[in-house]
Amino acid sequence: MVYVFLADGFEEIEALTPVDLLRRAGVEVKTVSIYPDRKNVTGARAIEVKADITIDGVDTGMADIIVLPGGMPGTVNLLECRELMDMVDEQNGQKKRIAAICAAPARILGSKGLLKGKKATCYPGLENMMDGATPVIKTVVTDKNITTSRGLGTALDFACELITLLCGKEKSDEIRASVVG
Repeated sequence: MVYVFLADGFEEIEALTPVDLLRRAGVEVKTVSIYPDRKNVTGARAIEVKADITIDGVDTGMADIIVLPGGMPGTVNLLECRELMDMVDEQNGQKKRIAAICAAPARILGSKGLLKGKKATCYPGLENMMDGATPVIKTVVTDKNITTSRGLGTALDFACELITLLCGKEKSDEIRASVVG
């Protein structure tokens, strides 16, 4: 199970591209509103998305990957969600996969110290917020259980990396070719 967390102000392409491509690959994905009282979440470009579940419906024991999209103020809203941050800590403590794109690697994973000793990438200009990481200028970087990506323009590569991690390179290449990527 892959959980993609949504907070008001999330970057729509960074969240929905992985959902779309992972589902094409046959992976079970749930979009998650961080708001326990509502499924509707509004992205940074005022696109309203109805999440599959709210945060109180997440079973972290089933989480193969937790995905944290960027966007402003979406990234800050994710960071301020204590329940989600507890889930991220639990996922990391179990050495299970966490994926973050754009501002999320720096603002969330960096601020929590989860990138120490790891190679990582993020939105250009935020590298100094990736506390303890070795910044790498690549579209996607996976180091141990953490996958990071640079931003909206790298969402396809980010999604394909997640498919590779879960389903193998052959499936990832098949999905990339099917969307003319």
